[in-house]
Amino acid sequence: MNLKKKTAEMVILLSVLALDLFLFGFNLNNMEDKKQPDENNIVSVSVINATANIINANNIQKSNLQPEIVYDGLTLDELTNKLNKSLNSTIAGKGNLIASYSLEKGVDPYMAEAIILQETGCKWDCSYLVKSCNNVGGQKGSGCGGYSYFPSLDEGIKAFIDNLYNNYVSLGLTTPEQINPKYAESTLWAVNVNSYIDIIKAQ
Repeated sequence: MNLKKKTAEMVILLSVLALDLFLFGFNLNNMEDKKQPDENNIVSVSVINATANIINANNIQKSNLQPEIVYDGLTLDELTNKLNKSLNSTIAGKGNLIASYSLEKGVDPYMAEAIILQETGCKWDCSYLVKSCNNVGGQKGSGCGGYSYFPSLDEGIKAFIDNLYNNYVSLGLTTPEQINPKYAESTLWAVNVNSYIDIIKAQ
């Protein structure tokens, strides 16, 4: 993504330079002594031609850039679309945030979403905690009857992923089976989360 941005900035900069040089050459060409060859003008035309070649090369390079694979052989857009297919009700359309923030924090985006679905029921209709408290992970705290309240759903999703990384993944607990004893009392929790992972991957 940074390479595309830098390429675009370079093309704009070179285009402005080319225009400046063109106007410079045009002005020189209209000076009083039009009969005499103007070395500066010749140089300006050469620079403009060289600049045009650089711009064309950059455009070719930009067109040949392949989409960046971010996870599981997918681009961010493809991963987002896959995640969105299992997100309904209040959390519908939040696949991009779950994908991008999970990857930023080093969390498996499939597992993050699967836990959200397990905790909220948002595969069909989101729970009261999601709708009223923006709490997508059943996080304990204050502001919502013993559970944490978040000002927005985006903040709730990020806080959940932060919690998943800080208290589990960063400690080496990277699978539902490893997370289960610390996260939930039910021994079926990991089974359910893995079922959601399979559903998400199959989309």
